[in-house]
Amino acid sequence: MARFERLHVYQTLLNDGLMPLFHHASPDVALKVVEALYRAGCRTFGFTNRLDGAVEVFSVLVAKAAESCPEMIIGVSAVEDPMMAALFISRGASFVDGPSLSIETARLCNRHKIAYIPGCGSVTEIALAEEYGAEIIRVFPGNAVGGPDFIKAILQPRPWSKLMPSGGIGVDRDNLTAWFRAGAAMVGMGSALTPNMWVDRGDFDSITNAAAQTLAHIRSVRRPTGMLGGAAATSTGTVPVVKPTGS
Repeated sequence: MARFERLHVYQTLLNDGLMPLFHHASPDVALKVVEALYRAGCRTFGFTNRLDGAVEVFSVLVAKAAESCPEMIIGVSAVEDPMMAALFISRGASFVDGPSLSIETARLCNRHKIAYIPGCGSVTEIALAEEYGAEIIRVFPGNAVGGPDFIKAILQPRPWSKLMPSGGIGVDRDNLTAWFRAGAAMVGMGSALTPNMWVDRGDFDSITNAAAQTLAHIRSVRRPTGMLGGAAATSTGTVPVVKPTGS
Protein backbone atom coordinates (compact mmCIF):
# COMPACT_ATOMS: atom_id res chain seq x y z
CA MET A 1 0.00 0.00 0.00
CA ALA A 2 1.24 3.50 -0.84
CA ARG A 3 2.48 5.47 2.15
CA PHE A 4 1.38 8.81 0.70
CA GLU A 5 -1.94 10.10 -0.59
CA ARG A 6 -2.25 10.92 -4.26
CA LEU A 7 -2.91 14.63 -3.75
CA HIS A 8 0.21 14.97 -1.59
CA VAL A 9 2.23 13.15 -4.24
CA TYR A 10 1.16 15.54 -6.98
CA GLN A 11 1.75 18.58 -4.79
CA THR A 12 5.24 17.48 -3.83
CA LEU A 13 6.17 16.69 -7.42
CA LEU A 14 5.07 20.14 -8.53
CA ASN A 15 6.75 21.86 -5.60
CA ASP A 16 10.11 20.15 -6.19
CA GLY A 17 9.93 20.59 -9.95
CA LEU A 18 12.16 17.52 -10.31
CA MET A 19 11.61 13.77 -10.50
CA PRO A 20 14.93 11.90 -10.25
CA LEU A 21 14.87 8.60 -12.16
CA PHE A 22 17.27 5.76 -11.40
CA HIS A 23 17.60 2.00 -11.46
CA HIS A 24 20.09 -0.51 -10.09
CA ALA A 25 20.15 -4.24 -9.48
CA SER A 26 21.26 -3.74 -5.88
CA PRO A 27 18.71 -2.36 -3.40
CA ASP A 28 21.57 -1.18 -1.19
CA VAL A 29 23.07 0.91 -4.00
CA ALA A 30 19.64 2.25 -4.92
CA LEU A 31 19.11 3.21 -1.27
CA LYS A 32 22.43 5.09 -1.21
CA VAL A 33 21.28 7.09 -4.24
CA VAL A 34 17.89 7.81 -2.64
CA GLU A 35 19.61 8.98 0.54
CA ALA A 36 21.97 11.20 -1.46
CA LEU A 37 19.03 12.81 -3.25
CA TYR A 38 17.16 13.16 0.03
CA ARG A 39 20.07 15.09 1.58
CA ALA A 40 19.91 17.45 -1.39
CA GLY A 41 16.25 18.23 -0.72
CA CYS A 42 14.53 15.93 -3.21
CA ARG A 43 11.33 14.44 -1.90
CA THR A 44 10.31 12.30 -4.88
CA PHE A 45 12.12 9.43 -6.57
CA GLY A 46 11.21 7.25 -9.53
CA PHE A 47 12.70 3.75 -9.60
CA THR A 48 13.00 2.72 -13.24
CA ASN A 49 11.51 -0.67 -14.09
CA ARG A 50 14.32 -1.76 -16.36
CA LEU A 51 16.02 -4.93 -15.10
CA ASP A 52 14.87 -8.46 -14.26
CA GLY A 53 13.96 -8.60 -10.60
CA ALA A 54 13.12 -4.88 -10.46
CA VAL A 55 9.99 -5.55 -8.38
CA GLU A 56 12.01 -7.33 -5.68
CA VAL A 57 14.64 -4.58 -5.61
CA PHE A 58 11.91 -1.98 -5.41
CA SER A 59 10.19 -3.74 -2.52
CA VAL A 60 13.38 -3.77 -0.42
CA LEU A 61 14.17 -0.17 -1.36
CA VAL A 62 10.76 1.13 -0.28
CA ALA A 63 10.97 -0.63 3.09
CA LYS A 64 14.49 0.62 3.87
CA ALA A 65 13.90 4.16 2.60
CA ALA A 66 10.86 4.50 4.84
CA GLU A 67 13.27 4.40 7.77
CA SER A 68 16.17 6.54 6.54
CA CYS A 69 14.22 8.93 4.28
CA PRO A 70 10.74 9.09 5.84
CA GLU A 71 9.43 11.92 3.64
CA MET A 72 10.73 10.52 0.36
CA ILE A 73 7.88 9.60 -2.00
CA ILE A 74 8.99 6.62 -4.06
CA GLY A 75 7.24 5.55 -7.23
CA VAL A 76 7.98 3.40 -10.24
CA SER A 77 8.92 4.56 -13.73
CA ALA A 78 8.89 2.88 -17.17
CA VAL A 79 5.63 0.97 -16.56
CA GLU A 80 3.51 0.33 -19.65
CA ASP A 81 0.81 -2.12 -18.59
CA PRO A 82 -1.63 -2.57 -15.69
CA MET A 83 -0.21 -5.94 -14.66
CA MET A 84 3.22 -4.47 -13.94
CA ALA A 85 1.67 -1.39 -12.34
CA ALA A 86 -0.35 -3.61 -10.01
CA LEU A 87 2.78 -5.48 -8.92
CA PHE A 88 4.60 -2.28 -7.99
CA ILE A 89 1.54 -0.78 -6.31
CA SER A 90 1.30 -3.92 -4.16
CA ARG A 91 4.92 -3.30 -3.13
CA GLY A 92 4.26 0.28 -2.07
CA ALA A 93 4.61 2.48 -5.16
CA SER A 94 3.19 5.94 -4.45
CA PHE A 95 3.03 6.84 -8.15
CA VAL A 96 3.29 5.11 -11.52
CA ASP A 97 5.14 6.74 -14.41
CA GLY A 98 5.30 5.39 -17.94
CA PRO A 99 6.84 6.23 -21.32
CA SER A 100 3.44 5.79 -22.97
CA LEU A 101 -0.24 6.20 -22.21
CA SER A 102 -2.14 3.09 -21.10
CA ILE A 103 -5.86 3.57 -20.50
CA GLU A 104 -6.02 0.32 -18.51
CA THR A 105 -3.17 1.50 -16.27
CA ALA A 106 -4.89 4.85 -15.78
CA ARG A 107 -8.06 3.07 -14.64
CA LEU A 108 -6.12 0.83 -12.29
CA CYS A 109 -4.29 3.76 -10.69
CA ASN A 110 -7.51 5.73 -10.32
CA ARG A 111 -9.15 2.75 -8.65
CA HIS A 112 -6.34 2.63 -6.08
CA LYS A 113 -5.95 6.44 -5.78
CA ILE A 114 -2.38 6.27 -7.12
CA ALA A 115 -0.89 9.15 -9.11
CA TYR A 116 -0.40 8.13 -12.75
CA ILE A 117 2.02 10.06 -14.97
CA PRO A 118 1.76 8.73 -18.53
CA GLY A 119 4.16 9.51 -21.35
CA CYS A 120 2.69 11.44 -24.27
CA GLY A 121 4.09 12.89 -27.47
CA SER A 122 1.14 14.77 -29.01
CA VAL A 123 -1.64 17.10 -27.99
CA THR A 124 -4.18 14.34 -28.69
CA GLU A 125 -2.43 11.94 -26.30
CA ILE A 126 -2.15 14.67 -23.66
CA ALA A 127 -5.86 15.48 -23.92
CA LEU A 128 -6.78 11.79 -23.68
CA ALA A 129 -4.52 11.25 -20.66
CA GLU A 130 -6.14 14.18 -18.88
CA GLU A 131 -9.58 12.80 -19.76
CA TYR A 132 -8.60 9.64 -17.85
CA GLY A 133 -7.47 11.56 -14.80
CA ALA A 134 -3.76 12.30 -15.29
CA GLU A 135 -2.83 15.54 -13.52
CA ILE A 136 0.80 15.58 -14.70
CA ILE A 137 1.81 14.43 -18.18
CA ARG A 138 5.26 13.15 -19.01
CA VAL A 139 6.36 14.58 -22.35
CA PHE A 140 8.58 11.81 -23.68
CA PRO A 141 11.06 11.77 -25.22
CA GLY A 142 11.37 15.46 -24.40
CA ASN A 143 14.00 16.53 -26.92
CA ALA A 144 12.83 14.25 -29.72
CA VAL A 145 9.21 15.46 -29.74
CA GLY A 146 10.20 19.10 -30.14
CA GLY A 147 12.01 20.30 -27.03
CA PRO A 148 10.97 23.43 -25.15
CA ASP A 149 9.17 24.78 -28.22
CA PHE A 150 6.81 21.79 -28.06
CA ILE A 151 5.95 22.58 -24.43
CA LYS A 152 5.31 26.22 -25.29
CA ALA A 153 3.14 25.33 -28.27
CA ILE A 154 1.02 22.85 -26.28
CA LEU A 155 0.38 25.31 -23.46
CA GLN A 156 -0.86 28.08 -25.74
CA PRO A 157 -4.25 26.42 -26.33
CA ARG A 158 -4.06 24.29 -23.15
CA PRO A 159 -2.61 26.48 -20.36
CA TRP A 160 -4.07 24.17 -17.69
CA SER A 161 -1.85 21.23 -18.68
CA LYS A 162 1.01 20.35 -16.31
CA LEU A 163 3.81 18.92 -18.40
CA MET A 164 6.94 17.08 -17.27
CA PRO A 165 9.50 16.72 -20.08
CA SER A 166 11.83 13.76 -19.64
CA GLY A 167 14.60 12.56 -21.92
CA GLY A 168 17.49 14.83 -22.81
CA ILE A 169 17.11 17.13 -19.81
CA GLY A 170 20.41 18.53 -18.54
CA VAL A 171 21.43 19.79 -15.12
CA ASP A 172 22.92 23.03 -16.40
CA ARG A 173 21.10 26.27 -15.76
CA ASP A 174 20.68 27.21 -19.45
CA ASN A 175 19.00 23.91 -20.29
CA LEU A 176 16.68 24.10 -17.31
CA THR A 177 15.87 27.73 -18.07
CA ALA A 178 14.76 26.81 -21.59
CA TRP A 179 12.35 24.15 -20.33
CA PHE A 180 10.85 26.09 -17.45
CA ARG A 181 10.55 29.36 -19.33
CA ALA A 182 8.64 27.41 -21.99
CA GLY A 183 6.16 26.46 -19.27
CA ALA A 184 7.24 23.03 -18.00
CA ALA A 185 5.72 22.32 -14.60
CA MET A 186 8.63 20.03 -13.69
CA VAL A 187 11.27 17.83 -15.30
CA GLY A 188 12.26 14.18 -15.10
CA MET A 189 15.98 13.47 -14.99
CA GLY A 190 17.99 10.27 -15.01
CA SER A 191 21.67 9.75 -15.80
CA ALA A 192 22.42 13.46 -15.97
CA LEU A 193 21.71 13.61 -12.23
CA THR A 194 23.12 10.21 -11.25
CA PRO A 195 25.99 9.40 -13.66
CA ASN A 196 27.15 5.78 -13.66
CA MET A 197 30.73 6.80 -12.87
CA TRP A 198 29.62 8.39 -9.58
CA VAL A 199 27.46 5.43 -8.65
CA ASP A 200 30.13 2.87 -9.55
CA ARG A 201 32.77 4.51 -7.39
CA GLY A 202 30.37 5.26 -4.54
CA ASP A 203 30.64 9.03 -4.93
CA PHE A 204 27.22 9.77 -3.50
CA ASP A 205 28.26 13.21 -2.24
CA SER A 206 28.60 14.34 -5.86
CA ILE A 207 25.03 13.18 -6.50
CA THR A 208 23.88 15.20 -3.48
CA ASN A 209 25.72 18.29 -4.72
CA ALA A 210 24.41 17.95 -8.28
CA ALA A 211 20.84 17.47 -7.10
CA ALA A 212 21.01 20.41 -4.70
CA GLN A 213 22.36 22.64 -7.46
CA THR A 214 19.68 21.42 -9.87
CA LEU A 215 16.92 22.19 -7.38
CA ALA A 216 18.41 25.65 -6.84
CA HIS A 217 18.48 26.30 -10.59
CA ILE A 218 14.86 25.18 -10.90
CA ARG A 219 13.73 27.47 -8.10
CA SER A 220 15.49 30.42 -9.70
CA VAL A 221 14.18 29.99 -13.26
CA ARG A 222 10.72 28.48 -12.99
CA ARG A 223 7.47 30.31 -13.40
CA PRO A 224 4.96 30.18 -10.52
CA THR A 225 3.17 26.85 -10.86
CA GLY A 226 -0.40 26.39 -9.70
CA MET A 227 -0.58 23.66 -7.10
CA LEU A 228 -3.42 21.23 -6.80
CA GLY A 229 -5.92 22.46 -4.29
CA GLY A 230 -5.26 26.12 -5.11
CA ALA A 231 -2.00 26.72 -3.27
CA ALA A 232 0.79 28.40 -5.19
CA ALA A 233 4.20 26.84 -5.59
CA THR A 234 6.77 28.61 -3.49
CA SER A 235 9.92 30.24 -4.79
CA THR A 236 11.84 29.31 -1.66
CA GLY A 237 12.04 25.61 -2.42
CA THR A 238 10.56 24.65 0.91
CA VAL A 239 9.30 21.10 0.74
CA PRO A 240 5.81 20.66 2.17
CA VAL A 241 5.36 18.23 5.01
CA VAL A 242 3.91 15.11 3.44
CA LYS A 243 2.15 13.00 6.01
CA PRO A 244 1.98 9.20 5.52
CA THR A 245 -1.50 7.84 5.14
CA GLY A 246 -0.73 4.95 7.44
CA SER A 247 -0.87 1.26 6.76
